[in-house]
Amino acid sequence: MYSADRSRIHELTPEERAVYEKLKTDCLPEHVAIIMDGNGRWAGNRSLKRFLGHQQGAKSVQLVTETASRIGLPWLTLYAFSLENNLRRPRSEVNFLMRLLKTYLENNVQRMMDNNVRIRYIGRTRELPHEVQDKMAWAAETTAHNTGTTLTLALNYGGRSEIVDAFRALAAEIRHKHISPERITEADIHRHLYTAHMPDPDLLIRTSGEMRISNYLLWQIAYAEIYVTERLWPDFRGIHLLEAIADFQRRERRFGGLSDTVGITDEEAERVKIAAS
Repeated sequence: MYSADRSRIHELTPEERAVYEKLKTDCLPEHVAIIMDGNGRWAGNRSLKRFLGHQQGAKSVQLVTETASRIGLPWLTLYAFSLENNLRRPRSEVNFLMRLLKTYLENNVQRMMDNNVRIRYIGRTRELPHEVQDKMAWAAETTAHNTGTTLTLALNYGGRSEIVDAFRALAAEIRHKHISPERITEADIHRHLYTAHMPDPDLLIRTSGEMRISNYLLWQIAYAEIYVTERLWPDFRGIHLLEAIADFQRRERRFGGLSDTVGITDEEAERVKIAAS
């Protein structure tokens, strides 16, 4: 958890400020991950083409990112384009999403600079079109020295494929360094994940009301708090991020342990007789 830098809190909207002022600013989440779902339904509900839903969703990305930067959120990771999207969506839609990504980067890098946002990517990005990779590299290089929120886009990403890639890298390391399998630890696996440079998410948000994690950050969200909202991603704004954080702060995170007020003590447990079944 981190303490927010209040120097940009004045940039929040009055509605956002009202929610923020109720938060415990000394224990905000360090890393928020979001499954951005509902672009297609948003468009369908309005009898619009799907691509218009994706365009509106791209607007939500920038607005939410700017609110995150104003409250000093260190890490924001967005599920932008899954491996399954790439394999199973119509090519026309995939091609549009690639053009949209390029346009988003072209149009928003200056806003990232203005908000001290640094952009990075995770996923099998080398399989994306070369012109898209070039634009991604340009945006990352341009914002590399920013020190505020790190916006990470998960592109051509799948949680299982990430673990496969990590195991492949670890296997190569084991062969090269002659490491005994018995000495492998969770930390060794973590070092080879796409996210090795960032902390695990404290809070996972899913929009559109779906109760699944869709192959997203499977290793990293082991102890994340999950917040699901019925709101579709194109309607999600910074205030809704703050509302999710408020809900997060009402949770009791135990990481597999017990709270101070629950259950019996170890000493009492020693005296409890186990009834024969």
